[in-house]
Amino acid sequence: MTDTLEKGRLASATQWFKRVRLQLFAFENTPLSYMLDFFIYGLLVIFLTGFVFGNMRYWPWAWLFVSAGVLGWTLIEYLLHRYVLHGLQPFRRWHEAHHQQPSALISIPTIFSVSLFAVLVFVPAALLMDVHHAAELLLGMLMGYFFYAMTHHATHHWRGRAPLSLRRKRWHAFHHHSGAPICFGVTTQFWDHLFGTAAFDNKLKPKEKMKIFAMKD
Repeated sequence: MTDTLEKGRLASATQWFKRVRLQLFAFENTPLSYMLDFFIYGLLVIFLTGFVFGNMRYWPWAWLFVSAGVLGWTLIEYLLHRYVLHGLQPFRRWHEAHHQQPSALISIPTIFSVSLFAVLVFVPAALLMDVHHAAELLLGMLMGYFFYAMTHHATHHWRGRAPLSLRRKRWHAFHHHSGAPICFGVTTQFWDHLFGTAAFDNKLKPKEKMKIFAMKD
């Protein structure tokens, strides 16, 4: 009897672990896990802001490194979107699912993105400089990523009609509906203009213009 109970508990624990693992590493999220990503990054930005700007003697350098982090993120965002999400497998296949279902809750798993920021940004910066400057650079990167996530979510799920919101929707609609490799930037158009992948309103066909408002964008 005891062995049966133990086996039942082990089977239940195994099933629970599998469900948790699938949620942590899933690209199509539940509403809870999708919103948890915003919550976690919001907390990280708040915590790092307190750490970075808590000491007045670091402020001049802090602004410089945070700004560099934000700018660096916009370039990384563009390059990842253009050359990884639209170029390399299996990332291209995963991203195509977003293009096919733009209103689905598809995003990179939080545990994966946080690990990448830690390993590729914070650790090398801490080894090359020091922990505080690494935290400043990471804060800028996370602020850029958080703004990217909010902007991308808004273009697909908010019905705002403010001029800025409409411009972002229109720009992202070029990327989704033109059929051309254009408009890879989500938070800024700067790199698209610099690298020749920008588009303009007069390139949208009337049917494509209608899609801007038909999508949950």
